[in-house]
Amino acid sequence: MKDYKFYGHEYADVKPLDQSSKIMDLKDLYDLFSAIWTVDTCAPRMRKDWSEDNKTLGQCSITSFLVQDLFGGKVYGVPLGDGNYHCYNLIDDKIFDLTSEQFKGKLPYDLLHEQFREDHFSKQEKYERYLLLKERLKERIEN
Repeated sequence: MKDYKFYGHEYADVKPLDQSSKIMDLKDLYDLFSAIWTVDTCAPRMRKDWSEDNKTLGQCSITSFLVQDLFGGKVYGVPLGDGNYHCYNLIDDKIFDLTSEQFKGKLPYDLLHEQFREDHFSKQEKYERYLLLKERLKERIEN
């Protein structure tokens, strides 16, 4: 059995909104993302630090909004102190952060800072990264 480390993995048996989906639960989705997160999908300001050993770096918002597309819920953010937020998901009253491994230790998850795709995707590069990750996910599922 695989040892998952992302925040919320203990109860990640949440089912997708589309029950006919080939994605079984959040662990399954995490496995798919692990195969398609690349430096191209990483936030540009973090690309110099991205590596195969730290695939989740710079992937939080686009990943969280794709999780929301597939599993519903809301996206929240932890303020990082530089004006940016680290995004995570709230689904069925449980917090999930599929990109938490980029941090050392637990983040102060709260439900104070809801995030909206309209705000995040007003940045063209972020929207394009979201579309790239979404397309790669679709291809991975189909193959």
